[in-house]
Amino acid sequence: MKIFCVGRNYVEHAKELGNAIPDEPVIFMKPKSALVQTNVPFYYPEFTNELHYEAELVFQICKNGKYIKQKDAQHFYNKITVGIDFTARDIQNELKKKGLPWEKAKAWDQSAVVGKWLPIEKDMMKKTIEFSLFKNNEQVQLGNTTQMIYTVDYLIAHISNYFSLNIGDLIFTGTPAGVGECVVGDELTGYLGKEKMFELTIK
Repeated sequence: MKIFCVGRNYVEHAKELGNAIPDEPVIFMKPKSALVQTNVPFYYPEFTNELHYEAELVFQICKNGKYIKQKDAQHFYNKITVGIDFTARDIQNELKKKGLPWEKAKAWDQSAVVGKWLPIEKDMMKKTIEFSLFKNNEQVQLGNTTQMIYTVDYLIAHISNYFSLNIGDLIFTGTPAGVGECVVGDELTGYLGKEKMFELTIK
């Protein structure tokens, strides 16, 4: 199982971090060990002093494919949820200054949260899908699919030019503006529309 992540897929988020708007998707990966397992506590990692949350829509691949055309991409995913791409921002900033890869800031064990999965119903993707993140009962992020620079269908077509997509793979599609720091004791809650998808306490 592979975890594909998309950076800078929301204009306002790119701006808030001082990044340029990309002219093609920014793709990076997390290993399977990055997933926080059900009923396993999330512990603040020892190697960072600036842990940031990044809420994202996540899609699950349901069919194997390679060189997928955008018009066919809808047949390759069938579940959706909300997740968090945790980022060690202090480490990422240092790596970016040196022109180095982001893995130590993005792909460490337990750096990816996914909520419960919902089936993608007929015509669901033709509508605006809204998601949000609350920190200690206060909304900190709100995004929807119309704000994405690259749609999930485009992302699947693009990623499949470079990597085979396999059943069970996940695609984190990018985060909207509002990312910020979290500390021990914070409670993070993700919603798809009005439905709660996950609840997480940082220990």
